[in-house]
Amino acid sequence: MEGMVQVAALAAAAVLCGAVLRRGGGEFSLLLVLAAGTCILLLAMEPLSQVVESMARIARLAQLDGGLVLPVMKTVAISILTKITAEICKSSGEGGIAAFVETAGTALALAVAAPLAEGVLELMAEMLL
Repeated sequence: MEGMVQVAALAAAAVLCGAVLRRGGGEFSLLLVLAAGTCILLLAMEPLSQVVESMARIARLAQLDGGLVLPVMKTVAISILTKITAEICKSSGEGGIAAFVETAGTALALAVAAPLAEGVLELMAEMLL
């Protein structure tokens, strides 16, 4: 909860500063977005590392192969990076590039998730035999 309060406060301050910068010309607005976004992501790093550790523990307890858990983590990371990058592109007025980023992110997520689908099918086949 405390982390989200910090994120909200930082975002509100960045929005206010961004409004002032845009009135003055807006050249530094993108730099503000990047700086605020970086700070917000840094605030989320510790909780995110705890999630990764929890996923690893759950996989061990369920006796799952790491090859099944890793693609899920990679797919989530690709989704997060795609969303952030597309929003930065949109903020700078580059909606076309944002669309390409989203398409590429979807394709890369599917490519990473394909081994997961294969692993699940193999696991199901083993359980049936």
